[in-house]
Amino acid sequence: MIDLHTHLLPAVDDGPDTIVGSIEMARTMAADGVRIVCATPHVREDWPTTPDVMERRLREVRSAVEDEGIELEVRGGGEIALEQVPRLSYEERARFGLGGNARLLLLEFPYYGWPLELASLCDGLLRDGVVPVIAHPERNADVQAMPGRLEHVVNDGAVVQLTAASIDGRLGRRAQECAHELIDLRLAHVVASDAHAPQVRRAGMSAAREALGDPALARWMCEDVPAALLAGEDVPLRPRVRHRRRRGLLRRPSR
Repeated sequence: MIDLHTHLLPAVDDGPDTIVGSIEMARTMAADGVRIVCATPHVREDWPTTPDVMERRLREVRSAVEDEGIELEVRGGGEIALEQVPRLSYEERARFGLGGNARLLLLEFPYYGWPLELASLCDGLLRDGVVPVIAHPERNADVQAMPGRLEHVVNDGAVVQLTAASIDGRLGRRAQECAHELIDLRLAHVVASDAHAPQVRRAGMSAAREALGDPALARWMCEDVPAALLAGEDVPLRPRVRHRRRRGLLRRPSR
């Protein structure tokens, strides 16, 4: 699997405080079946991570993961708050490119309120040849009330990333229902852990993969689409889903 959204770097945001925590997260991810992970620290007012800091911490984590013999490829990136996007220079934006791809940018969808600037920001990035990846919109109450509001930006070319813990119910019924509704509406493309620590929202995606209930869809969201995005390719065609989920059912994976 490929995990495009994690807070793996130490001492930059609300992820691990030390490299020891980063190593523990990396070990858990690898054991869960993740082979490529993007370390995407927050870039916002309360955690104003710079490209220099991200790149320095990324080198430290890569070195530590290699020294520990953990079979995990660690790439860089940033989770960019919407209001920060216009403040980044072209060079800074490119250095925060998701997985090292300057044409791919992870945007943090707010947890409260509908961001009025979303469409214009996405349009601007797409005109510049940059694909916006919208992180965890299913956790926003406005999206939960009307998931179809994302249709415009998705039709224009934006990609939607769901949090693994939303899909399998660990983040509650409303987030889970919205996540599956977005999938049903064909408005979601990628599953990522958004892991901050091994003990919180487990640093892995296999539970969510199981909860999707369709192997072809799970492979598309956890492997095929992330791989295509990192390679700068078009999103591959979505496979036909065998069964739609039952509405209103809180589904948790078997343990």
